[in-house]
Amino acid sequence: MAHVLQPLKETFKPEDFPNLLVGLTKADDAAVYQLNDQQAIINTTDFFPPVVDDPYDFGAIAAANAMSDIYAMGGKVLFAINLVAWPDNIDRDILREVLRGGAEKVAEAGGVIAGGHSVNDKEPKYGLAVTGVMDPAQVKAKGGAQPGDVLLLTKPLGVGVVTTALKQGITKAEDVETAVFSMKQLNKTAAAASQLAHANGMTDITGFGLLGHAQEMASQGNVDFHFEAEKLPWLPGAHDYGQAGAFPGGMGRNMEHFRPHVTFANSIDQLTQDLLWTPETSGGLFVAVPPEQVETYQQHCETAVIVGTVKTGSGHIFVN
Repeated sequence: MAHVLQPLKETFKPEDFPNLLVGLTKADDAAVYQLNDQQAIINTTDFFPPVVDDPYDFGAIAAANAMSDIYAMGGKVLFAINLVAWPDNIDRDILREVLRGGAEKVAEAGGVIAGGHSVNDKEPKYGLAVTGVMDPAQVKAKGGAQPGDVLLLTKPLGVGVVTTALKQGITKAEDVETAVFSMKQLNKTAAAASQLAHANGMTDITGFGLLGHAQEMASQGNVDFHFEAEKLPWLPGAHDYGQAGAFPGGMGRNMEHFRPHVTFANSIDQLTQDLLWTPETSGGLFVAVPPEQVETYQQHCETAVIVGTVKTGSGHIFVN
């Protein structure tokens, strides 16, 4: 995508748009545009085909996933626009359930659905264009992690293999239920905790998997990340489904792209490596917090788990 966006970077020079705090110059989770000294708006969009069978759950997951980029910048959701691609041969009652799931999730976030747009397509897709707001001085960009920071993750990993296994018909019902519950959880509390704990850097874990998103953060901050593999949280069944080969196609692409920047200790088995390359959907926030603020963060986000540390470096990831 970087080479596709390059002409746009030449058209929209940063010096011509000083209020665009986060845009094309550096890859981040959402665009941030400063309105005044106290307010900046955040804008993002995301949509995808169904990852689960239940239409309501699909709508809720897609909405939570789209809004996650607002939270990854440290902001609050204001409103959203529905984005729908829908085949003529699928009942509109199913679409209504998808939209209901999305709407109720936006309401839970404290926002409102303000409209939408739909097109005909061979495969159903749903998501949101989301607008949020925040203090421009409190933007949680990817590149802010500092040596000595502690790395925390707020949701378990493994959604990618569970949903792929679901498509293959090899899942246990309770494993799917747990994964759906995780995907539907908003990152609202985790984002609020990042402000209270003065987090230095943050992103959400989605299509690039943990290692891909971590490498983006480390590279932009010109630091190294050191993970402790035994501390990483996993959804029930993730290793079993990985062992069965239920990996989505994005796993291979992530590995190919980010592998030169990642070093695994000899003790890290191949299955764990593959799982760490695997894309996630509506994953948790991945946060770099000063060590003296870790307790504060975990008090306000009880699901947060310490998974590693930040050290001086040049954008490399170590998994020990």
